[in-house]
Amino acid sequence: MPLLDEFDRKILRLLQADASLSTAAIAEAVGMSASPCWRRIDRLEREGFIKHRVALVDRRKIGLNAHVFALVKLNAHGRANLDEFAASIQDMPEVLECFVLMGPVDFMLRIVAADIEAYERFFFEKLSRLPGVQEINSTVALSEIKSTTALPV
Repeated sequence: MPLLDEFDRKILRLLQADASLSTAAIAEAVGMSASPCWRRIDRLEREGFIKHRVALVDRRKIGLNAHVFALVKLNAHGRANLDEFAASIQDMPEVLECFVLMGPVDFMLRIVAADIEAYERFFFEKLSRLPGVQEINSTVALSEIKSTTALPV
């Protein structure tokens, strides 16, 4: 695994805070000229340290006011086909994140919806109908204390 030096780490911190920064602005902030800075950013992208550059949209501003965490347990037959469940989740835009867990449940999903009624429709019309689903426990988030995409580089 390639090592990151302090310049690489500074570049990653800056891009995590604002991916729209120009190479010149990043170079100035880290104390190097633009060409070597561009080469570092290019290398970080090619080597997969930078996966994507995106705009983070405020879910509430676009009407997604319900934030729900769902713990999904599959039956024994369903556990034999974890890939089938995972593939089905990929086609559900309401599911922002899905993690395979070790323990009494198999998956944890982070889901957004317009409101609780919209989540209820999603629950009954999509999520609970997936093959192998035995149990779903949903927890509604009341407020958001911390939300970041920035990793501690």
